Amino acid sequence: MVPASQQRVSVPERARMRAWPRTLLWMAAPFALATAAAYAQWAIVGLPPAPSAAIAHATGQPQGFPAWLRIGHYLNFLLLTLLVRSGVQILMDHPRLYWNVHCTPGTEWVRFTPIAVPRDRPWTSKDDARYVSPWIGLPGGRHTLGLARHWHFSIAVFWVANGLLFYLLLFATGQWRRIVPDTWQVVPDAWAVFVHYATLHLPPEPDGFYRYNALQQLAYFAAVFVLAPASIVTGPSMSPALVNRFRWYPRLPGNRQIGRSVHFVVLCLWLFFVAGHVTMVVLTGALRNMNHIVLGSDDGRLLGAALGSVGIGGVAVACWLANRASRVRPRAVQHAASRLIDPILSATLDRHAPRAEYTKEDISPFFWPNGKMPTSPEWRRLADGGFTDYRLKVYGLVEHPAELSLDELRAMGTRVQITLHHCIQGWSGIAAWGGLPMRALMERVRPRPEATAVVFYSFGEGGEGGRYYDSHSLENVRHPQAMLAYEMNFGPLGALHGAPLRLRVENQLGYKMVKWISAIEFVADVRRIYAGEGGYNEDNEFFDSMADI
Repeated sequence: MVPASQQRVSVPERARMRAWPRTLLWMAAPFALATAAAYAQWAIVGLPPAPSAAIAHATGQPQGFPAWLRIGHYLNFLLLTLLVRSGVQILMDHPRLYWNVHCTPGTEWVRFTPIAVPRDRPWTSKDDARYVSPWIGLPGGRHTLGLARHWHFSIAVFWVANGLLFYLLLFATGQWRRIVPDTWQVVPDAWAVFVHYATLHLPPEPDGFYRYNALQQLAYFAAVFVLAPASIVTGPSMSPALVNRFRWYPRLPGNRQIGRSVHFVVLCLWLFFVAGHVTMVVLTGALRNMNHIVLGSDDGRLLGAALGSVGIGGVAVACWLANRASRVRPRAVQHAASRLIDPILSATLDRHAPRAEYTKEDISPFFWPNGKMPTSPEWRRLADGGFTDYRLKVYGLVEHPAELSLDELRAMGTRVQITLHHCIQGWSGIAAWGGLPMRALMERVRPRPEATAVVFYSFGEGGEGGRYYDSHSLENVRHPQAMLAYEMNFGPLGALHGAPLRLRVENQLGYKMVKWISAIEFVADVRRIYAGEGGYNEDNEFFDSMADI
């Protein structure tokens, strides 16, 4: 039976989101420069000639908005709203964006927190998380990253499916000709329209039921053929299973932080597009425009606006229901998302063992710490003695249970690897790890045939109290880069990063790599351990059961 405390979300103290001034400058600068250029042109040479607003009725050219397009448009609005809200929640768990893979404090190009990382005391990436209002984020609060990811990935599946169907019908019906330019003249024409809009000299508009003006055409083309693909492509660039599998990938300008930053920039462009789109719908004839996209008719009735308002209300209700489900039924949300996403991950990312490695020159100058340092008397006693009395207990469904010292672990063989670490919160870092391959340990203790998973227990506690642990399938810890690390960057593993022993499994996110390991148990079923979700964060913060992305 799962305790009631683990069936509802616990929202910790508030650490409010605040955009640092430099953030606002980065976000506003492109539009401000374009607007300034428009005013300069108006002041110096006058307004450019407005492109013709004549309606084209060319035979065979697509006109109007068929039902499939109107339905797809509404679904896109609904799904994109949920994606943006959950994406903001994910971002705020590490409210800093970088272009470099090392994530050294002070190197971020933008941050959404007023806090400069203190240098005089440990500051973990979990301390850095910000509170997000439920009016903005899905599900809102602080340290609700697990639920935000469930919503984000689940909705992304439906958003991509809706997009693929939209592409198929767009080309099958010829509607693509409405938004794909067939001449470079569209660029100066679009600029001319923008100058008129920016200086508040609204030009004559064509009837959008038949054709778009040049700026509309470019904007819709960019949304469909640039922003949507960019959103999809940059998402997987944050996957440890992908990045650490393909050796060529780290050599491309596509590391986790570039992908994360571009993903955020694309999110901002989506918001800018929607804001501009809605504004122009209102300013250029709201009733007629609403009838276009709601009813598929070209008239000025009130019905389209009324039904459109009901549809917008439906999106608001969907957001409320998603937030409420996250608050009162988080375990149900976790399980539903896992049933949808886990088969996809099993068929794609989880099938490939990681193998990408780096050089000494690539090692990060800073490696974010995370997790609560152990406070137990046993760990403190061992640490005070340099861990000479430490014994790793290996038990459970094995033929040869063992208690092994660090010296005995070293004598069994050492592997050194320089790999890229991916934290679920968003930061990354490259470090050298030295330790015993899990395959060597398994050869020593010999798991029984009925064993399917291995559980790693920590001396430390989780954020909600209680012993920290996590688990992996036996198949996942057999790959060459799965190890019990007792060295970091060619020296002994420090207490802050997991001494005496921490796990490295490079196709997984960081929360699966237990630090301060006290014992290892081989089991037939992780559902019998604690709350049964396979790990402390999975039990208490509703994290993913599979951490490939």
